[in-house]
Amino acid sequence: MKKGVAFPTCLSVNNCICHFSPARNDPDYLLKENDVVKVDLGAHIDGFIAVTAHTIVVGATPENKCKGRAADVVLAAYHASQAALRLLKEGTGNYAVTDAVQKIASDFKCKPIEGMLSHQLKQFKIDGEKTIIQNPTVAQKKEHEKCEFEKYEVYAMDVLISTGEGLGKEQDTRVAIYKKTEENYMLKLKASRAFFGEVKRKYGSMPFNLRNFEEEAKAKLGVNECVTHKMVEPFQVLYEKH
Repeated sequence: MKKGVAFPTCLSVNNCICHFSPARNDPDYLLKENDVVKVDLGAHIDGFIAVTAHTIVVGATPENKCKGRAADVVLAAYHASQAALRLLKEGTGNYAVTDAVQKIASDFKCKPIEGMLSHQLKQFKIDGEKTIIQNPTVAQKKEHEKCEFEKYEVYAMDVLISTGEGLGKEQDTRVAIYKKTEENYMLKLKASRAFFGEVKRKYGSMPFNLRNFEEEAKAKLGVNECVTHKMVEPFQVLYEKH
């Protein structure tokens, strides 16, 4: 039976939205009081996946409560996720969740991150066909398929709320998390072939972090050709404007 990590642990701080999971040689980030930290990770047993996430305000205690906009956004995310979980039931449409998250976020004068998707989970597949979209643009709404939830389906419900504009942007943070796709290509570089062979053997279709490779430098070399030819896809580190 295969088992292990289904999504590497990420700690995304303050205006970093998601996928911050540094490689081994990247510098440490030192947490400070009042930092808002999103921790998320996933595990699987025989390809059946569970993912979990939690938001923590560093230093907040019952006596030293989180205040101001940090408190607003944490409460918005909490109540929106509670509403989303209650709506994940047979016969409900995916846009009922989209609308509920939008409404609750606006009550706290916050915005869901535009276009973020929550995916259906299937055995050995972390990004199933059915999705729930947050705060879609007009163009995204046209392209995004409506669906109804069915009995025994599994979803990873991502609720991401911001005090800013709700627009995710890439910065210069290096990507560390990747996932194998179904694309095929005859890789030219020896380092790329060795890297891809290890991905197939150790991780299959599950996301992985480059720091888990014994020779991280060779993995960083090999991943580039695989990304160019879409054999692995990166999980970009996204940021909201301050």
